[in-house]
Amino acid sequence: MDVALYGPGGFYVRPGGPGPAGHFRTSVHASALYAGAVARLLRWVDAELGHPQGLDLIDVGAGRGELLTGVLAALEPETAARVRPYAVERAQRPAGLDPRIRWVGEPPEGTTGLLFANEWLDNVPLEIAEDGRYVLVAPDGTESPGGPLDGADRDWLERWWPGGVGPDETGRAEIGRARDEAWAGAVASLERGLAVAVDYGHTRDARPPYGTLTGFRAGREVPPVPDGSCDVTAHVALDSCAGPGAALLTQREALSGLGISGSRPALALASADPVAYVRALASAGEAAELTARGGLGDFLWLCQPVGIRAAWPGAATG
Repeated sequence: MDVALYGPGGFYVRPGGPGPAGHFRTSVHASALYAGAVARLLRWVDAELGHPQGLDLIDVGAGRGELLTGVLAALEPETAARVRPYAVERAQRPAGLDPRIRWVGEPPEGTTGLLFANEWLDNVPLEIAEDGRYVLVAPDGTESPGGPLDGADRDWLERWWPGGVGPDETGRAEIGRARDEAWAGAVASLERGLAVAVDYGHTRDARPPYGTLTGFRAGREVPPVPDGSCDVTAHVALDSCAGPGAALLTQREALSGLGISGSRPALALASADPVAYVRALASAGEAAELTARGGLGDFLWLCQPVGIRAAWPGAATG
C-alpha cells in the first residue's frame, strides 16, 4: 500500500495530472462552504489562543492546496495577514500555488494554531488480518495468507477490534495501529491549538465485519490493486486515535456548529430579490451535500485540543 500510493510512480506522488480531485470527490472539492467552515473554526482557535502574532494553519494531506487556498480567501485581511499556511504533502508543489503557502513533507514542529487533516488517515498504509494471520497482497491484488500477527498488532486488535484476532474468526480486521501512531505524531507537532482529523470512520461498537479496503480511479470505485494505478484506502478507527479530551463528531454535527445549513431560503426572497434567492438556493444545495446522511455528512471529525480549554466551540471547558 505504501509503495502503491507513495513509492516511485505512486498514485499520490506521480507528477502532472489532476491530482486526487480527478479521481474522487471530497468535501473540499464539493463546495467552497467547506473552506468557509474551516475558516470559522480557525477564527475560534485564534480566539482561544489569544490572537497570537503568528497563527499556523497546517493542512495534512493537502492534495493540490485547494483547502488552504479556500480558507485564505475566506478570512478577513487582518487574520489572513497573521496566518502561516503549511501544506503537508508528499507530492511536488503544484505550479501557480499561492506563494504564501509553505509546501512541506512533514508537519512542522512547534506550531500554534489549527492542524487539519481531511481524508489523510484513510491513506496511511495499514496491515490487514484474517483468521489470526496477516493478509499478503501481490501487485496485481491477489491475496494470500501471511504469518501470524505480532504482539503489538494482536494487542491493538484485542482492544479495538473485537473478534479480529483468533484463528477461528472468519472476518477481516484492519489494524489501525499505524494510523494511531501517525495521528499522534501530527498532534505532537502542535505546541498549542487544535488538531482535527476528518475521515470516513467507525468506532469499536460498529466495526465492519469484512473491512472497508477499496480503490478509486477516475470517480469510480475499483478493486484495491496496489500497482499505483488507483487510490487504495480503508476507513479509519478514529476512536482508537483519540487522545485525552478529544471530541468525536459527525460532519453533519460539526458543520452545523460552524454555521452550515442545508435549509432552503424563504420563498419570499424569490420575489424580493430573485438573484439572491438563486444564490441562497445553490448554497443550500451544496450545504445539503456536505451534511447528507449516508454521504459526506457521515464523515467523522476527531477534534484534539492541545493546550486550549475545549475540543470544540461551545464545548464544556475544564
